[in-house]
Amino acid sequence: MTAVDHGTPQESAHAPDPWAPRPRGFLMRPGFARAAWCTGLFFLIGMYIVVSIRWLAGWDPVYDWNIITPVGALTTAPIGFLLGIGAFDYWLYWISGRPTRPEDHSGHGARTWKDYFKVNTDHKVIGVQYLATTFVFFVLGGLMAMLFRAELARPGMQFVDTQTFNGLVSVHAALMIFVFIIPAFAGLANFAVPLMLGAPDMAFPRLNALSYWLLPIAGLMFLASFLAPGGAFATGWTSYAPLASEQPIGQIFFNMGVQWAGASSILTALNFLVTIITMRAPGMTFWRMPLLVWANFTTSLLVVIATPFIAGSQFFVMFDRILHTSFFTADNGGYVLGYQHIFWFYSHPAVYIMILPGFGIISEIVSVMSRKPIFGYRLMAISLLGILVLGFSVWAHHMFVAGMADWLRVPMMISTLLIAVPTGVKVFSWLATMWEGRIRLNTPMLFALGFISMFVIGGLSGIYLASVPIDIHASDTYFIVAHIHYVLFGGSVLTIFAGIYYWFPKMTGRMYNERLGKLHFWLTFTSFNLTFFPMHWVGLVGMPRRVADYADRFANLNLFVTIASFALGASVVVFFYNVIVSWARGPIAESNPWRAMTLEWQVSSPPPVFNFDEIPQVVGGPYEYGVPGARHAILSGGAVPQEART
Repeated sequence: MTAVDHGTPQESAHAPDPWAPRPRGFLMRPGFARAAWCTGLFFLIGMYIVVSIRWLAGWDPVYDWNIITPVGALTTAPIGFLLGIGAFDYWLYWISGRPTRPEDHSGHGARTWKDYFKVNTDHKVIGVQYLATTFVFFVLGGLMAMLFRAELARPGMQFVDTQTFNGLVSVHAALMIFVFIIPAFAGLANFAVPLMLGAPDMAFPRLNALSYWLLPIAGLMFLASFLAPGGAFATGWTSYAPLASEQPIGQIFFNMGVQWAGASSILTALNFLVTIITMRAPGMTFWRMPLLVWANFTTSLLVVIATPFIAGSQFFVMFDRILHTSFFTADNGGYVLGYQHIFWFYSHPAVYIMILPGFGIISEIVSVMSRKPIFGYRLMAISLLGILVLGFSVWAHHMFVAGMADWLRVPMMISTLLIAVPTGVKVFSWLATMWEGRIRLNTPMLFALGFISMFVIGGLSGIYLASVPIDIHASDTYFIVAHIHYVLFGGSVLTIFAGIYYWFPKMTGRMYNERLGKLHFWLTFTSFNLTFFPMHWVGLVGMPRRVADYADRFANLNLFVTIASFALGASVVVFFYNVIVSWARGPIAESNPWRAMTLEWQVSSPPPVFNFDEIPQVVGGPYEYGVPGARHAILSGGAVPQEART
């Protein structure tokens, strides 16, 4: 039982505060210095465990880096980093049996920029940490894309060898999927969802902080694979077995990086589920929740159900390599296609993990900027659940050319076509919401409109690929590259930009530069289409993907695509300049510059440390613009301002 040390009032008046943090040396305080030596120490502990077991068992060699790397460098060393940075301090305090101490909230909120580099329990700070970190990986992944596009500008080999080319493509994809798009949505939701619910924080603030600090570990692991003998993992983000089992040691960095990123996603998803179910403000029924909350609710269910499958598949591949098991090696009786079944059972729902939060963001922006209620609010929420269910029934359409059972093709084709129905409901609802609305064409709305048009193109090419004959013709060509980028860049990335511009005033308390925001949109929109639309054509006429060299007849179009891709990369500079300068010197933002009705806009910009001075009372829907007398919530005994309802 934990002791509670109160003392008498007289003793307390003169005795030192037992709960005050004891002064610690520089190397013992939570932070990067302690993380550095803890990382090294735990790596040595991991290596000692491996070497001891191999020495006692008489296995040769004793120092086998194929085993030491996954145990020491990729498992125990990251645990040491988390211990050093302070992610476990609170829990270790209780485990050690020390006296109970009251919560002093010293780890909550950001008072200086230095607080963003510490373990922090404030969901708003964690949201910004997520976004800043993911954009670092976004830039690095984008630079890799520009490198391999430079290689593809002309036929033949110019700058890198084929193994390095494959490594650049593979790490680019892993960074963009696992440590940019998925966690960037988690960052936006971390900031906005508790505020939208009327909650003071997430349900488990310390678990929330731990979830964030798992993320840079995964990203650094992907990048560190370039330093491994033989180079980075080079099997694409799909990492198909048994090819992956026969790659240089850099492949293990992918297997383990996915584990850390997956653990971060699952912990975050569980936190969102508990927060949404248990911490809604009084009066906020499920049918009064904003659609961003609905989107994160369904996304979290997808993450919790699907992510363990990719974690298992990567463990099995690694075990085939380092433990000599035979999960996916045909020579020893393994089931090779089993990897693809397990991988795509996660990875097709992962597409919806990467797009459903964007649906929520666009629903918020379209309604607010059109000054109209969402058309078919309940159908929009139900369609999210429909995508959740159907998302688990379409995985094998990625395997039409893999040699799976023929009878499985037609059912998978039909289920894939069916999922266009709930997706189409959402597009129809956004268009109907904008119909005869008082549309404001500001930067968030431009990105929202850009998303809808690009996602429709990506969705239509997806319907073509659901058809077995077309899929067989287009499989492994640049048509697939164009399709996935219209979904993930034209879809997911444009919604991330839209969300950042929309909540920028709330996050920072300052307004961004509208002219630069619109310039960023048009540069991105134009260069994106110039980069990826020609890939549809070049793929259908026969250019394969995942190749470093190609036939001369594709040269002109590839040179054009490379030039456009550099313009797309340059467009991001405008975004960073706008965000950084506006955060430092932008005009002070009002609490509700968009005249929105949801709860996050009813508090100051930026919000108070604990969000609300009093518990809000929700009395109506979140999008009742133009409805006389309609309110979403009552705060401070007052009503939502009149201008927010018109």
